[in-house]
Amino acid sequence: MDIVKAHGAEIPALGFGVFRMSDAEVERVVPAALEVGFRHFDTAQIYGNEAALGQALQAAGARRDELFLTTKVWVDNYSPTKFTASVEESLDKLKVDRVDLLLLHWPADKVAIADQVAMLNAAQKAGKTRFVGVSNQNIAQMRESAKLSSAPIVTNQVELHPYLDQSKLIVAAKEAGIVLTAYYGMADGAVPRDAALQTIGARYGKSAAQIVLRWLVQQGFVALSKTAKPERVAENIAIFDFALSDADMAAITRLARPDGRLVDPPGLAPAWDA
Repeated sequence: MDIVKAHGAEIPALGFGVFRMSDAEVERVVPAALEVGFRHFDTAQIYGNEAALGQALQAAGARRDELFLTTKVWVDNYSPTKFTASVEESLDKLKVDRVDLLLLHWPADKVAIADQVAMLNAAQKAGKTRFVGVSNQNIAQMRESAKLSSAPIVTNQVELHPYLDQSKLIVAAKEAGIVLTAYYGMADGAVPRDAALQTIGARYGKSAAQIVLRWLVQQGFVALSKTAKPERVAENIAIFDFALSDADMAAITRLARPDGRLVDPPGLAPAWDA
């Protein structure tokens, strides 16, 4: 497993996300994920499955010092009293004393970025997380967070797949020393069905999904993979035994289109960079 380093954090380049997974699915698939080598697990308060993930990791006998755990604070908890209590509840559910990475889930439009960052820093200073980051922030918000935060902003977790041009954000993140973590890498199922990606995959003996996960990590991003089927887990992690050519990397990047963004919830999402 490749490691992405940022501000002292050493993050496994490929994470296992549990978005939109039931407790039963989490408890069934996590042992398989551990068996094939996943050690980075990503959840969130709003997913409703932190407890299932904590239970699954404990039941499987996972060593805490080998895990990298990420969770995210939901926007309804962006107040000093709720923020702290919600993080403590997340830790209880995950059965840990602290997470490795705590993120602000969405910038939303009701609480100033400065106040959000202050609460995030307080959680870090209280020992509830090793590192802090943000999610779904545009360039201006990301830069503001990095400027205001007393602890380095390690990552900005964003929608990132071949159909969405994130080139401006990528440049800004590199300038700020912030790693991008890619979610929705499969573009809600479009990637596995894409004939162009299947053709590239055939040259490497890989699936279209594997090709895109490789495309993400080869750019230095952290990529979140997901499957609820234990039999598919091994395929997700089998992306470190090959490298895409420069031509294929460029061809995948050229799949971006103006309507590529899929995740844009009103009241939560910022004004995206054009």
